[in-house]
Amino acid sequence: MSKKRGTMVGAGLIALLLTTASLLQPSAAQEPPPPIASEFLTPRSVFTDNVDLKVKFRLSGQSTKVVNVKDPSRTVVARFTVQPGARFPWHTHPGPVFVNMVSGELVYVDSDDCLERAYSAGTAFVDPGHGHVHTAFNRTGTVTVFVATFFEAPATGPLLIPADPAC
Repeated sequence: MSKKRGTMVGAGLIALLLTTASLLQPSAAQEPPPPIASEFLTPRSVFTDNVDLKVKFRLSGQSTKVVNVKDPSRTVVARFTVQPGARFPWHTHPGPVFVNMVSGELVYVDSDDCLERAYSAGTAFVDPGHGHVHTAFNRTGTVTVFVATFFEAPATGPLLIPADPAC
């Protein structure tokens, strides 16, 4: 093999090694996902018709609660992705929230009794809002995804109202 050809082969091998090594290095652009990510699926929308909403529900071990929604007309739908171990702070909502579980499991803690209630994919639950304080978290080792429909959403601003820890 000629000296020139040997130099070219050597340079090619070095380039190949450097390229392979750079592919194995973690990239600064590959930041970990946020603990809780939200994606709005709809804009904040308003019913054009006159709509009344009354929600009756009962968490296991509690009495039936009734929520009369004065003006359910402003709605918004969002998808939440909750990483393993992530927790929502204690909070409430301006109005009721209907939650549909897509994947994983979400543990919901109601401030009235501090019990942990687990909801998994294919189940749904209602949060009454209107000052009702709660938290929720992902206690599993997998990602949890749910879709939430908010009623009485404010025209702008946050959908979660921070509250003091209750349990």
